[in-house]
Amino acid sequence: MIYLDNSATTKPYDEVIQSFMKVATTYYGNPSSLHQFGVQAENLVTRSREQVADLFRVLPAEIIFTSGGTEGNNLAIKGVAMQYRNRGQHIITTAIEHDSVHEPFKQLEQIGFTVTYLPVSQEGFVKVADVEQAITDETILVSIMHVNNEIGTIQPVAEIGQLLQKHPKILYHVDHVQGIGKVPLSLKQSYIDLCTISGHKIHGLKGTGVLYCRQGVELYPLLSGGAQELQRRSGTENVAGIVSFAKALRLTVENASKNTHKMNEMKKELIERLQGHERIMINTPSHLSAPHIINFTAKGIKGEVFVHALEEQGVFVSTTSACSSKRKKPSKTLLAIGKSYEQADQSIRLSLSSFNEHHEITPAVHAIFTAMNQLKEIMR
Repeated sequence: MIYLDNSATTKPYDEVIQSFMKVATTYYGNPSSLHQFGVQAENLVTRSREQVADLFRVLPAEIIFTSGGTEGNNLAIKGVAMQYRNRGQHIITTAIEHDSVHEPFKQLEQIGFTVTYLPVSQEGFVKVADVEQAITDETILVSIMHVNNEIGTIQPVAEIGQLLQKHPKILYHVDHVQGIGKVPLSLKQSYIDLCTISGHKIHGLKGTGVLYCRQGVELYPLLSGGAQELQRRSGTENVAGIVSFAKALRLTVENASKNTHKMNEMKKELIERLQGHERIMINTPSHLSAPHIINFTAKGIKGEVFVHALEEQGVFVSTTSACSSKRKKPSKTLLAIGKSYEQADQSIRLSLSSFNEHHEITPAVHAIFTAMNQLKEIMR
């Protein structure tokens, strides 16, 4: 099996699974309980929060543990919108955000907020000047993803953060789910107020993640109850998941430089070999793109059909975001960068991780070319 769908989810580190099992079987007390068993669990959560904060070079009080990227994005966007709606009801984002950002904005529009969806260039980049031009006296939030999950474009996050320093009432949210461990990002130097991370994209477990929330930023809670997670997210803490997330993040950050170099080399070779085929059009930009994502259009072959043809050869890839693939709609990102409906419908995403090896490239490319030839004959 050659697994090239790491932007959808990654294989957990063995150490992550081991830490989860140990905590789940030995320290299963409720962190809110007053007895010693509960205190032990609470201490594990506290230490994990400190470890995560240290890795991001922020304060422990700025780390909120969540169930992953979707919850983190929803908490950041809706939490800010509802908390600060008296300041204004205008929000800015881009046309190529992940659905866990795009859909909350659609919901906010239904209750009276105005949303500006910024266009992007033919390579998927948003212009800082467009952000500036979109700002009004009513703007309270700008939400821009760091790395696009479908074509890998790296957005000018730091430059946008610098711009927003001139507008102190506007909060800045960044979806860093695809960037963490692959593209360096300083939360402080980029002037980010809220940042979303997901555990299962960094070899952690599904159902884990964090939202960084800068000290001083208030959030209207989405979940009300026992006031856990610094009164931002009620609900009994997933202690084993939190500890395992901290482990996954540490392993990812510590090995980021080595693994990024490895993925960049593999990505370069894959693109060189793929673009030699007359029916393949590379959609990932040649510069300022993440080291793990390659998106291409296989002319004349529907993406969904191609995915299953490769699966039969033991190669696992995807079309659009995994969260959107079952809707059978073409990528909104590809449509936003000017691709036709047909080209978007014929796109494939390969996504690497540190678990992939160079020796997988030749059989993967062979499988892609074989599938294209077979499907070409069938679809004549």
